[in-house]
Amino acid sequence: MGIFRNESLVYKPVKEVDLSSHSFEPYLPAKVKAPRMAGFFVKVFVWFMESQIFGTLLLYILKANNLIHQLVTNAELKESPIYTPLHPFDEDLKEHEVKCIRSDLSPAEKVQHAMECMPLSSQTTSDQSFKRWTILDYSRAYTSLQLTPTVVAERFIKAVHESSNPPLKMSFFISYDTKDILQQATESTLRYAKGKPISALDGVLIAIKDEIDCMPYPTTGGTKWLHEQRPCTDDACCVKRLRLCGAILVGKTNMHELGAGTSGINPHYGATRNPYDRNKISGGSSSGSAAVVAAGLCPVALGVDGGGSVRMPAALCGVFGFKPTFGRIPHSGVLPLNWTVGMVGILAATMEDSLIVYAAISGELPSNNRSNILPRVNLPMLNSTEPVSTVKLAKYDNWFNDCREDIQLCCSNALDKLIEKHNEWKIIGVTIPEIENMRLAHYITIGSECSTSLGSYLEKLNYAKIGWDARFALAIYGSFSSKEYIKAQKIRNRQIQFHDYIFSQADVIVSPTTGVTAYPIFNDALKTGELDYVNGAALVRYSIAGNFLGYPAVTVPVGYDESGLPIGLQFIGRPWSEATLIRIAFAMQALCIQSYRKPEVFYDLINYN
Repeated sequence: MGIFRNESLVYKPVKEVDLSSHSFEPYLPAKVKAPRMAGFFVKVFVWFMESQIFGTLLLYILKANNLIHQLVTNAELKESPIYTPLHPFDEDLKEHEVKCIRSDLSPAEKVQHAMECMPLSSQTTSDQSFKRWTILDYSRAYTSLQLTPTVVAERFIKAVHESSNPPLKMSFFISYDTKDILQQATESTLRYAKGKPISALDGVLIAIKDEIDCMPYPTTGGTKWLHEQRPCTDDACCVKRLRLCGAILVGKTNMHELGAGTSGINPHYGATRNPYDRNKISGGSSSGSAAVVAAGLCPVALGVDGGGSVRMPAALCGVFGFKPTFGRIPHSGVLPLNWTVGMVGILAATMEDSLIVYAAISGELPSNNRSNILPRVNLPMLNSTEPVSTVKLAKYDNWFNDCREDIQLCCSNALDKLIEKHNEWKIIGVTIPEIENMRLAHYITIGSECSTSLGSYLEKLNYAKIGWDARFALAIYGSFSSKEYIKAQKIRNRQIQFHDYIFSQADVIVSPTTGVTAYPIFNDALKTGELDYVNGAALVRYSIAGNFLGYPAVTVPVGYDESGLPIGLQFIGRPWSEATLIRIAFAMQALCIQSYRKPEVFYDLINYN
């Protein structure tokens, strides 16, 4: 894509890059050079990083070893920067078999429209070995009065108490209020008794990542201090919309501190453990939200996806993770840690649950839309009996295969089944240039935005209140210069143009969701967190375009490794094409759902023992 001059890259202008050729650029895998550190060693390293004498030198070495100087800092690019990936809405966007709903409808009305799109019959069968209960299951049980929201809430509270204490110590939640939960459940139970539920979400338990404002809880961002300087005074917009549907908001889920890592190990609130193996990570930063859905405590949870932070833990925990287009869901009431790459996302037991909650919370606020043209919301008709028309799936083989062999084999087999089932669908080979360059540009962007958003708070803060791994991340984040930030945004421009070309040829891009499955939680990391940038890079390898470029993306559980740990397959879509993405993910779910396995830690809140 360019030439190297004095250890820096001179990028060839985008208009001179021939993307129709699939062999012009060697694939550059992530060049991460950093040893794993935890415990005493991470403390010593952070002390050096924060010192004026050694810190500058260490930062220079780290950036040089990881190609930041070569590919970004000293690079030459002709493109102008793009600072926000807010894509114009294409009025000619055509999606197969959709219901278009007005943006001014109430959340409950939108949920009703989503219900009218539900499949005519369940994809599950009576002989299925394992099934997570869904929104529709709870709604039917409540409507028939066989079960009440109060009973489910009581079972939930008991299960959370059990999971929080030895021997499990799953650390799913940072905070939950039994009195508030039971009050919401009582009100919902009365509505069902009168035959007047607000929507299908009435009485359904939904957990909220502790990066999203939700009364009566403080919003900590996984810290012990942020809520003291930024008090929560109201619900976030997405939370308000769920309340208007009657959902029971059950508390704030654990997360990686400040979203500054991928493991979900939080030294203040505990390491969120993977329900499939308690000795493995759940992924980050929306770790608790993925784990509570996997463990059956909630059919749905909200997360925030800034660098795969919804899709990555969803894949590691064997659930669905859905991140809509940048701007599709209002960001008001969400900690502004990364405002041009972060996005509220949905973690769910099934794709149908994702669709229902997406309908409830989608739709930007009119005052926030600069063009005054609200992108229409299309809901896929999952109950359509017509076969889905031709779908083209773009696959970059070198990138797709840059993962552990068992993940590559599992995802390839799932994709083969999908193409065999839908014989009008086809895979087209593509090249996505400069993927590693994009990862570094995203890292500079998310780090710069986090450092800037926290700047006024950090000036007054005693750093002893911050976890050691988060302190290391903040040291890196604060080192990025305005030159590096602007060049990163030039790379964003290049990548949007590259992806525009790919989406002119295909409907979605397909890849594994992560390059590794969940790895072990080591005791030395429990109190300090850990620095493991090799595994971290493997976890985020396939996530970056969804955040840096603002595209919708979804992960679907498609199998397990030899240890029984889940594997996810990802689909990345065109801007505003959520309906197409949901339909493809639903088709993939249909082929895998019979083989889903029960986690080691699981709570059945309907058939409760």
